[in-house]
Amino acid sequence: MIERIQKLVDCAVKGIQEKKGKAISVVDMEGMEGVICQAFVVCEGNSPSQVSAIADSVEEMMRKELKEKPIKIAGQENSIWVAMDYVDIIVHIFLPEARDFYDLESLWQDAPIVDIPDLD
Repeated sequence: MIERIQKLVDCAVKGIQEKKGKAISVVDMEGMEGVICQAFVVCEGNSPSQVSAIADSVEEMMRKELKEKPIKIAGQENSIWVAMDYVDIIVHIFLPEARDFYDLESLWQDAPIVDIPDLD
């Protein structure tokens, strides 16, 4: 993974872990055909309020540490699935049942996926 992309991913993971986000996966889509970004960071929160708090934490961490702002954030109205578009990476924050339903990781099963251990 290119260094700039790795910095974005690491910062997003740090923001997720700050609010105790779980089951973090990084899907490295570099070199894949027809992709809209270089990596997905996927995680889950236990409630809509935690999903929202994780999104706020990621946004703040990216702004403070890397001076990056998302070009678009979708899903904050109900916080079942929040997608944060940072052009080169997209951060997906799900409730567990929504993550199971959409199963993003299986859509990109040919891409390398790294699971980040939970902190607790």
